[in-house]
Amino acid sequence: MAGSEAAWQAAERGIKVVLHEMRPKVETFAHQTGKMGEMVCSNSFRSDDHEQNAVGLLHWEMLQAGGLIMQQAYKHRLPAGGALAVDREAFSQGVHDTLMGHDNISVSLEEITELPDQGQWIIATGPLTSDALGQAIAKETGADALAFFDAIAPIVYAESINMDVAWRQSRYDKGETEEEQKAYLNCPMTKEQYEAFIDALLAADKTEFHEGETAKYFDGCLPIEVMAERGRETLRHGPMKPVGLTNPHNPDEKAYAVVQLRRDNALGTLYNIVGFQTKMKYGAQTAVFKTIPGLEDASFARLGGIHRNTFLNSPTLLDAQMRLKSRPNIRFAGQITGVEGYVESAAMGLLAGRFATADIVSGTIPDVPQDSAHGALIHHITGGAEAKTFQPMNVNFGLFRPLEGIRGGRRGRKDRYKAYSDRAKTVWQDWLSVQNG
Repeated sequence: MAGSEAAWQAAERGIKVVLHEMRPKVETFAHQTGKMGEMVCSNSFRSDDHEQNAVGLLHWEMLQAGGLIMQQAYKHRLPAGGALAVDREAFSQGVHDTLMGHDNISVSLEEITELPDQGQWIIATGPLTSDALGQAIAKETGADALAFFDAIAPIVYAESINMDVAWRQSRYDKGETEEEQKAYLNCPMTKEQYEAFIDALLAADKTEFHEGETAKYFDGCLPIEVMAERGRETLRHGPMKPVGLTNPHNPDEKAYAVVQLRRDNALGTLYNIVGFQTKMKYGAQTAVFKTIPGLEDASFARLGGIHRNTFLNSPTLLDAQMRLKSRPNIRFAGQITGVEGYVESAAMGLLAGRFATADIVSGTIPDVPQDSAHGALIHHITGGAEAKTFQPMNVNFGLFRPLEGIRGGRRGRKDRYKAYSDRAKTVWQDWLSVQNG
């Protein structure tokens, strides 16, 4: 996401760009194609509310900046309640075709294994930096990269879901149209079924890692069995919470827990199990997930998995424009900088592309306003976070500078978030207008 966005931003400003992509010649654990912008986990960009949610605000800012990732996301949008979900294959193809067809972009399908000495470079290797380049980065930075585990949820063929048990409904009927209000499939559980599911989950065979592996899990993408290990009720208050849903097959009986599935493609033939990232072995996954009511005969287009994700200690290593302090001709962007999520990764690519363009054309660019969503995020990773405890971070209003005159508490939260968004939109538009002359 970050590399695609960075290349687009520079190319649109008249810069000749060489986009290096090692796939499909060199494969990764999670990717299945060689296309740009391939989604390897969820197909959702999360909330699209640009007044009450920080990631929705980031969507808005990226659109205002002509962001390729957001343009393609809206073009290939799927019903998902208040979230921005996409047809992953059509989205990736759209990003790929747009970049491949740009006059200022050429593509090199070769792996980069060393840090280049000359020219302006942006390294946006995502969650799966190759071993060779990872070793080169570690050698240059003088310290091991931090790491955490990232997990992938399974995808189910829609035709194999038992609709005599499951039903269509978004939580609290959220959405402006009937299609949006019925964007999710819901599989209900009784207390006995839930308890049996937890028992099966805890007992299942799981992927084990090499002795001495010290990576941690990112809290925003925990494997479902890790959540279950934290307490038997954890899932029922997380991805399996039953609130805001009414089962039309049995409207008088409240489900004890509910498993939700979200449409994964425009045809509606694929659904991913929401929040069910897993490190269970494949055989265990099929056995455990088929205990879910409605999925007894489920057929899986893709099973879940887990991989190691490396990232830099950016507050120590990068300057305010994401340049490597020891090699200022090299910038980093995306998840390797310590942001988490498709949107945040693409946003850092957007900034890196504009920064590199300014270095080539004029040498200057106004500082990204800290009160924008982009500014709050880049400030956090390049100096606002505590380096000793630095961990991957999604964008959130907790990263924004405090407001004057807006009280705290739950009743004041809506006004406060709206005020954050209004302030961000103003400073972001001002920043863009200066660059546009």
